[in-house]
Amino acid sequence: MQRMGLCIGLKAGEIERYRELHAAVWPDVLAAISTANIRNYSIFLKEPENLLFAYWEYVGTDFERDTAIMRENPAMQEWWKICDPLQQPLETRRDGEWWAAMEPVFFHP
Repeated sequence: MQRMGLCIGLKAGEIERYRELHAAVWPDVLAAISTANIRNYSIFLKEPENLLFAYWEYVGTDFERDTAIMRENPAMQEWWKICDPLQQPLETRRDGEWWAAMEPVFFHP
């Protein structure tokens, strides 16, 4: 199992819309996440900075393959078309990242 953390900004004025969307995530989106071997997926919001922190546990053996399959899922594509415009990627993210990957520095089971 691999624990993963990512962060991104949320545009000013979009907090309530983002909360509403995530209070009722589409079943097909949840199924795509599960099919990609992602478990315990959580998103946290830090105000007033409007930072989102996502955490999940990847339980598969080929993250690139599993996320490629998830990216091809029509429900995920529609979900991202709605959610992505609400987000503000960090300027310091790596090339090719939307959500910036974070380095794990501590874990206590």
